[in-house]
Amino acid sequence: MKLNASLLCAAAAATLSFSVQAQTAKPDLAKGAALFGQVCVACHAADGNSTTPENPKLAGQHPEYLVKQLREFKSGKRSNAIMSGFAATLSDDDMRNIAAWLSGQVAKTGAATDKDLVRLGERIYRGGIADRQIAACAGCHSPNGAGIPAQYPALSGQHAGYTEAQLKAFRDGARVNNAQMTGVAAKMNDREIKAVADYIAGLR
Repeated sequence: MKLNASLLCAAAAATLSFSVQAQTAKPDLAKGAALFGQVCVACHAADGNSTTPENPKLAGQHPEYLVKQLREFKSGKRSNAIMSGFAATLSDDDMRNIAAWLSGQVAKTGAATDKDLVRLGERIYRGGIADRQIAACAGCHSPNGAGIPAQYPALSGQHAGYTEAQLKAFRDGARVNNAQMTGVAAKMNDREIKAVADYIAGLR
């Protein structure tokens, strides 16, 4: 009995050790680049700097955020027919490898297009709207839009069209994978959303 117990303990320890090693294994950047080229490049461009306003720029994004989104596309927590289909084919290691490779790519800056809207967008981004309890975006995403790794995504230079669409999706209930963003967007009107999105596009 003692021998069996010892063997069980040894097996459990080995399993735990393997599990910890698997979780802490460094991402494989070469595999990430190859997978991105096979699965993602058509919509997000070769270096992750999509040129299509409907498709987000992913270059330089925090890897933890990217993995979270891919997992939620795969599970159905975040809804997008195209992304859900692609994510369904990826393992967790695949996701980590792609995310790590993307995080090392250089994000290209964008530009705001409407000077009047940009002023409003800057006020909301930096100071919020106190009388309507709309929090400043900078509080979570940082003043320069760099975000906070493992917590809040980088936003600077993102396509205005994509940011606007996501804010409206949070507001209208089409995107439900972040309660905090749903609460903020629910208080914003179309003009305010467009203004913030345009300001973020030129943020650096």
